[in-house]
Amino acid sequence: MAAVLVDGRGHTLLVRKRGSGVFIQPGGKREPGEAPEATLARELAEELGVAMVPGSARLLGEFEAEAVNEPGRRVRALAFQCAFEGEPRAQAEIEEVRWLPLEGPPGVPVAPLSARHILPAYRRAIGEGP
Repeated sequence: MAAVLVDGRGHTLLVRKRGSGVFIQPGGKREPGEAPEATLARELAEELGVAMVPGSARLLGEFEAEAVNEPGRRVRALAFQCAFEGEPRAQAEIEEVRWLPLEGPPGVPVAPLSARHILPAYRRAIGEGP
């Protein structure tokens, strides 16, 4: 599961895990029998200390790209845009959080799954991309 979180300025939140130099969407793996929305809510609470607004998750799609931290492997994720409450802060395995503009160069290394698939899907969903 991957979450697209957007603030009032139209910036999106990306995270960098401890030991990595690349920013990714917040989110994580589903526990057995866990619904996608439950996974998102759990991961956002664990990684960022925020609460997902119930019923706010909107599916953007399922995407696949090369994994940034595992050479030769691919990663696949369902991506959702969702509303949240609270101020995101780095917790658990997250070392850094950054709010980045949706347009223009991000200024930091961004994983292919986010840069090539998830963020363009979000821009298309809000009518700002091809």
